[in-house]
Amino acid sequence: MQYRRLGNSGLIVSRLAFGALTLTRGNTMGGLATVEGAAVDALVGQALDAGVNFFDTADIYADGQSEEVLGKALASRRAEVAIATKGMARTGPGVIQAGLSKRHLHWAIEQSLRRLGTDWVDVYIAHNDDSLTPLEETLEALDAIVRAGKARYVGFSNWPAWKVAAALELQKANGWAPFTHGQMYYSLLGRDIERDLVPLTERYGTGITVWSPLVGGFLSGKYRRGREADAGDRLSKADAPPFDPEVGLALLETLTSVAEEVEASVAQVALAWLLARSAVTSVIIGASKPAQLAENLGAIALQLPAQIIERLDALTAPPELYPHWHWRRAADRVVAEALRSEEPVSGGRAS
Repeated sequence: MQYRRLGNSGLIVSRLAFGALTLTRGNTMGGLATVEGAAVDALVGQALDAGVNFFDTADIYADGQSEEVLGKALASRRAEVAIATKGMARTGPGVIQAGLSKRHLHWAIEQSLRRLGTDWVDVYIAHNDDSLTPLEETLEALDAIVRAGKARYVGFSNWPAWKVAAALELQKANGWAPFTHGQMYYSLLGRDIERDLVPLTERYGTGITVWSPLVGGFLSGKYRRGREADAGDRLSKADAPPFDPEVGLALLETLTSVAEEVEASVAQVALAWLLARSAVTSVIIGASKPAQLAENLGAIALQLPAQIIERLDALTAPPELYPHWHWRRAADRVVAEALRSEEPVSGGRAS
């Protein structure tokens, strides 16, 4: 396994993290949570044996059951692992049982700790943006949670870049616990964060953890042009992140070719591409079967050649939006050419 610091913090996490979205103690609601009983211990143990020390869950996964069974599975190894959980989403019918208000966050962390069977979590993450709660209120509440010892670090997930930048500045100005990282959707079919969020994290030194790296299973390697998803597949149970089907199918054809070339699976190539991005700290992998988890864990050993990364980059480059395309158009060509050729810039006419 490989490890990195989580942003500018001193927390060292595995580059592949275990996502507990599939875990349950007997979820009868259907959906993605299908792993229960001894199978939970087996999968968690398999991840631990592979060197994974970072485990991700949330209060709404299987209606809280994911936290319950993950906490029990990790109880004897609690000192060795980092646990991240999330709060924000609706956890009950009451109007105030959702959001990033001080009231809800303090209540939600208490419930998460009870279910996890621990006095503290390593990272507490604001699960989504909340446009109704003042940003200062949310940040003050997260800081209070850290000061109370209920979380060691805080993070954000699915926030717009402007709000993250504002939050980081407010945290610095007020001495509040800073965001260590953002948990974001990122994949070969979803590179939107490269426009603003990746440059932002590079500026502030925050990390990135990736959710849905295989686009809800679409990049697992089992899909082909003309083949519909099986009834039991994840794509048939829940909406995957949006993408153009034709672009996706064309990418799968290229990934299949690349996988044969490097003697790996399609899923491993897609994960290895993400691991090669310098801004990415950790990639969250989920699984419902040991073979699936083993395949995904195998991506850590795959180092893609530079020409293959360039080929995948070119194939999946996101379209530029305003004002990004205007920056490129207005770039100083004299400076750009000078930097390319490594020749000194002439400020005027030669005498």
